[in-house]
This record gives sequence, structure tokens and C-alpha cells, in this order.
Amino acid sequence: MLTGPGTPFEVVTEQVRGIPMRVFKDRMKSLREVAAMAIGRGNEETFIVYGDRRIGFTEFIEGANSVSSTLASRWGVRHGDRVAVLSANNPEWCFAFWGTVNLGAILVGLNGWWKTDEIIYGLEDSGSKILVADKGRFERIADQLGELPDLEAVFLTDADPADFGGDPKLHRFSELLESPSSALPDAPIDEDDEAVIFYTSGTTGKPKGAISTHRSMIANLQNTFYNAIAGAMANPQAGSPLETSSAQNASLLTSPLFHVSGCHSGMVVGLAAGIKLVIPVGKFEPEKAMQLIQDEKISVWATVPTMVWRVVEHPDRHNYDLSTIGTVAYGGSPSAAELQRRVQETFPRVRTLGNAYGLTESSSVATAIGGQEFIDRPDSVGRPMPVVELRIVQDGVDSPTGQLGEVWIKGPIIMPGYWNKPEATAESVTDGWLHSGDIGYVDEEGYLYITDRAKDMIIRGGENVYCVEIENRLVEHPAIAEAAVIGVPHQSLGEEVKAVVRVEPGMTISESEVKEWVAQTLANFKVPAYVDIVKEPLPRNASGKLLKNVLRGEGEVSFAETM
Repeated sequence: MLTGPGTPFEVVTEQVRGIPMRVFKDRMKSLREVAAMAIGRGNEETFIVYGDRRIGFTEFIEGANSVSSTLASRWGVRHGDRVAVLSANNPEWCFAFWGTVNLGAILVGLNGWWKTDEIIYGLEDSGSKILVADKGRFERIADQLGELPDLEAVFLTDADPADFGGDPKLHRFSELLESPSSALPDAPIDEDDEAVIFYTSGTTGKPKGAISTHRSMIANLQNTFYNAIAGAMANPQAGSPLETSSAQNASLLTSPLFHVSGCHSGMVVGLAAGIKLVIPVGKFEPEKAMQLIQDEKISVWATVPTMVWRVVEHPDRHNYDLSTIGTVAYGGSPSAAELQRRVQETFPRVRTLGNAYGLTESSSVATAIGGQEFIDRPDSVGRPMPVVELRIVQDGVDSPTGQLGEVWIKGPIIMPGYWNKPEATAESVTDGWLHSGDIGYVDEEGYLYITDRAKDMIIRGGENVYCVEIENRLVEHPAIAEAAVIGVPHQSLGEEVKAVVRVEPGMTISESEVKEWVAQTLANFKVPAYVDIVKEPLPRNASGKLLKNVLRGEGEVSFAETM
């Protein structure tokens, strides 16, 4: 009814970068078309709420146009140039995004949790020409600007350049907003032009910049609209989180904008659908979130399970009016039935519960589930979006229905590759099929279930943590002979990081020293919460591979593995 010939979401097969793919026949060709549509909404309805600031749709696009024109005229930013953002969620992040992508330049979203070395790496790897940063995060690299010759200017969102000695590279972000205009940039943009680079931890220990194109982000946007309408048709009593009514829908934006969930499925969808985005000021706190839900009459909250757990377990949750919440959706990890029960108990009028599965490399959502389907299948992450295809592959061969294998994903949402890393791209994408690194199966009705990960990775509170990155840091310590990092279960975070280290003979190291060593160079979410210090060699097989299943207590070391 929605995807057949002549329907609003008609799906056809076209060549995308030389590969046949399912695509929506009628689609926008760039993110600039989203902005052009939004500017006509006027200022009667609010697009962004941030503390005392309330920004209307037309005001926002005119501000983004000012960013575009100033970057182009004063700083020579052109098609394909990179503009990096290192900041907490705030309106300036959003202005910088739209001002960059509408110009045909590339927005580089740097992880706000990163430490100095990680930030320097991201700026150098991307070759960013401009940086937008908040004060707290810029302080981490303020004395390193001399190491970044490609970086021509830094715009501070909440600080004066004088705070950092008046370096001529430093400017106030407000300078970018001095020429508001209704005229959008006119630089040519192709569907397959790069729009965004978001970094994801790498299996080699260095982050990789996954590219989202205008095509992939528009496909994710249309998938989201399709999913909302299809969900409303399947569950008419629930309605749609994107439905048009006299009251404007409001979304609590708590996912970081440097994640595809916050940017692609939060900010971009919000602008296109006319949703009020309410951005908490500062770090996430459950009391603050509940107060905003009450005051701003939030109707949709899409986030990671960790944040939902913190609200539904809060002792004061019933002291707030949370009745406006109609939709709660959480991705990042499979959700427990107990979490569903708590959500329904905390949000009395919730009509739609949902989960979604996707990666940075898939420009957000690849599969989704909601409504009665979600209640009936709480362990599933749903069925693929209309322009997404799935394969379950084991040893290079497709697995039968119901059998385990690695999840492969194909469609216009998939990245063209990692920024300047052709070898890593070749290892991750085959003929348009992304190797997700997740293990799962598809049942007879087409529902996907994720059971494990092929990659040595931990997901902590929605953040991907590659074990090898931490292990590489650990063995740099002179007292550590070898190290292994594993994930241990945690109810609200999903997993926590645990390190097992063997000390060099005759040397000692404490648990706190191990944690401090990692924290010196890596983001706090990568710092082990638990540390085991041992004197015996870590278990390995005949080829020298660490047997992490043994460290997790999942099995014993066999004679064949150690001989």
C-alpha cells in the first residue's frame, strides 16, 4: 500500500555508485531541500528550545544561511571542505551543521567525550579547515593549535577569544550569524556528495571516519517517515509520532549530535517534520529531563536505553507530569522486557514503544520495530526499512532462515566508505553490502534478532568501545606485560568495560593506576570500570589469540587450545 507503483513511497531499483539498489522513486536530492522546505514554516512554531532560547524555523534557516555565506565569503569554504564541530548539543551545533551541508561542504562531528590526542587525530585525519567548539572541549586542545596547520579558524560557542590569549585563529561563533538571509546557497550538490563524517572506533585502534552522503541521509529521513506512517496504519489507536495535528509534536533530544541517532534521526527528521526539538542544557540528568518533558509537553523521546533506565528508576518520577509522552523509542542495544514494563508504568499514556537497529556506517536506522510487533517480539530489532536489504552470512555463504551468521546490510543508507581509508572500506563493504560485525538471524517472518558481535567491541551506554584501542594503550605502560579488555553486563549501560592485565615480573601496578593510565589519552567511557591484575599469562590458543571467552567465564581452556 505504501511502496508499490504510484504510492507515496514507491520503491524502484536504480544504480547507486555502480551498484543496483532499492531506492525511493520520489525523493529529495540533497539536504538543502529539507532546509528550503523548513524556511516556509515561519516562526509561529518553535524549532529549537535550549534553556531560555527559543528559535523558530525561519529564524533558524536564516541563521544557517548566514553561517553558509560567512564561511564561504570570509573563509573560502567551498564544496568538499571540512568543518568540524566539537561541542555539547546546542543551537550552534545545529547552525553549523546546516550552514555547512547546505554549502556542499562536509560536517565533521567529533566525539564530545574525546581527550586531547583523540581530538587532534580527528582534526588531522579529516583535514578540517574550520572548527566550531564549546569552551570546555576546546580547552583540551587550546595549546595544540600549532600542530594543526590545516585549521584556519576556530569559532567558540560560549567563550571569548581573550579567554585563550587572543590567538588570531579564534573567533566568537556569533560572527557567523551576523548576516541572516532567506537565500539558500546555490553551490551544486550531487546526491552522492559527502555530507557528514562521524568517527567510529576502529578495530586497529584508530577511529575511522564513516561518511554519510546526502543520499544516505535523505534515505534515512524517508525511511523514518515511512515507518511512522506504516506504524500508524498497523496501530491506528496509537497514531503516528509524526502526525499533523493542532498541537506541534515535541521531541526531547538527548542523543549526542555527533551520533547518527541524534543528528540524522533527531535533528534532520525534526527539521523536515516540523518537530520542536528540546535540547537539555549540560549533561544528561533524569530530573532535568523529566522537568523538560513536563514543561515543554514532550510527545516523543528517542534515545539510548541507558537514559530511559535512569528516568524509569528515579524515585521522584511520579512527581512529574509525564503524560504527554506518546512514543518512547530506544536503540543501541536490545531492550529487556523489564524496561518495557517500567516505561509503561512511568509514562502512563505511552502509545508506541519501539526499538531500532543501525550503525554509524548505515546513516542510522536499518531495521525498526514498534507497536504490537514490539510487544510480541521484545528481543527483535525489527524488519528492514523499505530500501534496505539484509543477508545473514556465515563463512561467505548465506545462512538459512533462523540460522546464525553475520548481518550484512545493503541500501542507499550505507556509507560509500571510511574517510581516506580504502583498505578499511574494502574490509567492511563488499559490492555495496556492509559487514555489520553483528551476529544474528532472521526468522520466517523477516524479523531480525541480534545475538552477539563478531567484532571485539563493547557497547557502553550507546557508545561503541573497541577493545583493541584500550588494550594498545594498556600495554604501553612499562609495568603491564599483556592485557585483555572484555565487556561485562550492566543493567542500564548495557555493558561495562573490564580489563585483565598481567604485570611484568618484579613490577607492580594498582587498579587506580591502570584506570588513570587509560584516562590520560582515551575518553572516559573507555576507561575500565573493573580491573583484574594477574601474574599468570593470559589464556591463548595455539596461534596466540586471546581466549576472551575464558576470561568471561564462558568456557575452559582445552588442551587443543593451549598446546
